Amino acid sequence: MNRRALTGLAVAAAMLPSIVLAADSKNQGYLVDTITGNVVTSSTTGLCVRTSDWTPARAIAQCDPDLVKKAPPPPRPAAKPEAKPKPEAKPEAKPKPKKPAMVNVELKLSVQNFDFDKSTMRDDQKKEIDAWMAKALKGVTLGAMIITGHTDRIGSAAYNKKLSEARAVTVKDYVITKGIDQKLIFWEGKGFANPVPVTKFCDNKMSRKQLIDCLAPNRRVDIEAVGRKPAPKPKPKPEAKPEAKPEAKPKAKP
Repeated sequence: MNRRALTGLAVAAAMLPSIVLAADSKNQGYLVDTITGNVVTSSTTGLCVRTSDWTPARAIAQCDPDLVKKAPPPPRPAAKPEAKPKPEAKPEAKPKPKKPAMVNVELKLSVQNFDFDKSTMRDDQKKEIDAWMAKALKGVTLGAMIITGHTDRIGSAAYNKKLSEARAVTVKDYVITKGIDQKLIFWEGKGFANPVPVTKFCDNKMSRKQLIDCLAPNRRVDIEAVGRKPAPKPKPKPEAKPEAKPEAKPKAKP
């Protein structure tokens, strides 16, 4: 018996009291036993008995598995993303130290007693400059250095002007060898235009040697350095001493 012949059986089956069409929409294409609730099958072929309303769309897997679309397999669970190692915490950047407060400075040195009618320096004058630079210029950011040469009043103004300039150049060249940037140096010669006040008592009536010795402070080179240096740290305030408690008076005897 083929599947189409089973349709005819549906008419005969309709006469059986215990077999009716299924009421639910799922089995309207097959006969269902109302007692057992199972789909009726042919005793000869073992196939489900279809009703006249059967269509391929109403096929069920129990009776027509070839006509029922198989449910797609469940999707594979998504692979868990590999846990990335946490980046190592960077050490906190240390705060930059604050720049110290700066103060302006003006430092001076007068290298006196140049030899008469000479522009060269003696060793003692070089040592004087070395000591001043090591102490006064320590920690100073130099902005400029002004070097001024001077002479005494003996001789002509034009000659002394050139001699004062030569003395200034001698000192300039020396401090450059000690590390001073020549771009920061300004120099000039003033001849005998700016004598040291104490030399006003040097009388021209003195002998030449006495006058030369008396005017020695005027034969000089003045050095002036201007710049900035860190402000000195404030001194800590002294701790306040606790007030002394007054001594208790002895109790008066009765």
